[in-house]
Order: sequence, then C-alpha cells, then structure tokens
Amino acid sequence: MKIVSRAATVAFASALLMGTALAQNAQPSTSAPAAPAAKSDSMAKPKKEMTPESIECSKEADAKGLHGKERKKFRSECKKGAKSKQ
Repeated sequence: MKIVSRAATVAFASALLMGTALAQNAQPSTSAPAAPAAKSDSMAKPKKEMTPESIECSKEADAKGLHGKERKKFRSECKKGAKSKQ
C-alpha cells in the first residue's frame, strides 16, 4: 500500500505543478525592445565597379595561382604600380 500511496501522491503533485506551468502567461512583455529590422537591399552598400587595372591585376593573380593574403597583397601592389605608370 505504501508504494501505491506514494505513486498517487507523486502523480497528484505533478499534475498540480504542470497545471501551474501551463497557466503561465506566454505573451511577451511590451517593455521588451523590438527586434532589429533586417537590412533591405536599398540599405546595402553599392558594389564598386572594377577598374581595368584591377581586372588586369586579378587576371595576373589568377595566372600565378595566388590566394588569400598573398593575392590581396599582390593586387594592391599591382594596382599601385598601374596607377604610377599613368
């Protein structure tokens, strides 16, 4: 009888606790800040047009198989050299 009595008590207590958990107000409070709006396409920065010098430097970097920091450094120096030649 003790086991049945304990099981019934646990079940009753669980039902009471679950009832109070379900009765909680699930609506968000009005004092919470609104979620930030996603950036629209009109807010995005426009892409810069690639200059002929930049395109040529990219082609040279591709031919050399450069990637990452080496490619960035090469293109930067290449574009500076192309500007100084003009």
